Amino acid sequence: MANAQDLAAPPEIGVQSKNIGEESLAPQQTRIMGRTSYLLAWMGGCVSIGTFTMGSSIVGTLNLLQATLAIAIGCLVIGVALTINGAAGYKYGIPFMVQARSAFGFTGTRFPGIVRALPAIVWYGFQSWIGAGALNAVTATMFGFDNLVAWFIIFQLLQIGLSVLGFQGIKWLENIGAVFILCSLIYMFVSVINRFGAEITANLVNVEGTWGLPFWGATMLFLGIYSTMILNVSDYSREHMHGSPPSLLVTIYSMSILPVTLFMGLIGLMVSGATGVTDPIQVFANAVDNKPLLIVTLLFIAFAQVTTNVLNNVIPPTYVLMDIFKLPFKLSTVIVGFLAFATFPWELVKDESAAGLQIFVQTYSAFLGPIFAVMVVDYYLVRKRTLDVTKFYDEAGPYRGVNWAAIIASLIGAVVALTFSAVSWYASLIPAGLIYWLLMQYWGPAQRFRA
Repeated sequence: MANAQDLAAPPEIGVQSKNIGEESLAPQQTRIMGRTSYLLAWMGGCVSIGTFTMGSSIVGTLNLLQATLAIAIGCLVIGVALTINGAAGYKYGIPFMVQARSAFGFTGTRFPGIVRALPAIVWYGFQSWIGAGALNAVTATMFGFDNLVAWFIIFQLLQIGLSVLGFQGIKWLENIGAVFILCSLIYMFVSVINRFGAEITANLVNVEGTWGLPFWGATMLFLGIYSTMILNVSDYSREHMHGSPPSLLVTIYSMSILPVTLFMGLIGLMVSGATGVTDPIQVFANAVDNKPLLIVTLLFIAFAQVTTNVLNNVIPPTYVLMDIFKLPFKLSTVIVGFLAFATFPWELVKDESAAGLQIFVQTYSAFLGPIFAVMVVDYYLVRKRTLDVTKFYDEAGPYRGVNWAAIIASLIGAVVALTFSAVSWYASLIPAGLIYWLLMQYWGPAQRFRA
């Protein structure tokens, strides 16, 4: 983890620095998020509708206690992983795509960048369709206007417009949204218990469940929702003001993610366990028992998709496009928004898609875990937490081209992970990290990147 020297502002960096209101790959000099703002931003940005689906997918596998502990363990692991991998961005103000140059090289960063961007774009389209469905249900109920495709287009254009505002706009959107989101989830959680108490007791409490591999696989499912963010956490940590020790950062991350994930995962589990419904809109509709509250709940769904998408599913692929194609920030956000149209999200919300989404999370986690391991080993063991950031912006310098040690280690880690798909993210860490360290120590072609 980071130590005391990582808490203060980094030394002057001889490259054009990123200032407030300017979104670029340059080091961030002016930090805009204090501790409270940072916690609320993560809380508002973690309302992934996929968490409901993951909750639905473990019905019949775990009982209610086991599911609660699985979510809590997953969130604690997330908090530690975010702190570890976000240390470089926090100290030096660099985003993920620049941080990755240390291990993968200038050209090699396209591999982790694309691996990170693809799940984000899929989740972007999926959550936009859910948000549009919620708005369509509101207008159909209140005014008789029922056109889901039109709402999807409108909703997506709205999110593109908000994304163009950059982190300054995202900060206020997340901070305001977090309080509303948490209150809404608490209400829905209580409503579900009151409405389906008998079914929950019969189907989820008075069952044996398991503490074996499926239990640890469930911790990884809820962790897997955030494994994308674990990879590019530097995109966010570079916006957080200096002075937070590692223990406090673990607390901020875990305590922002835990309540939202716990309520969402358990609501999905309880409603699906009681009714058999897995479609997120129907899950919410079954969570409340009168029309006014249903409308408020549906509006919550739509709002929650915006807060999550603009933070977690727009920024990462936007920075990837900026790095690979040298595009400006605003144009990149627009392109990402239109790419989300091509994910066919209407196919992902079907009842039979819950199991498919589980496989999707396990599969992309199998690639994200090894990349995370490589970056952590590179920063802590190879670089000893000291970076010459000026070289990260010199395309003709020592980080030019591809560091095949990082690519090889990541792919071997992914093969191991896919072999143990139920716990893919966990299984990939040691093989990928160890192989990368050995190659960087003893393989000739990798020595240039040790400079």
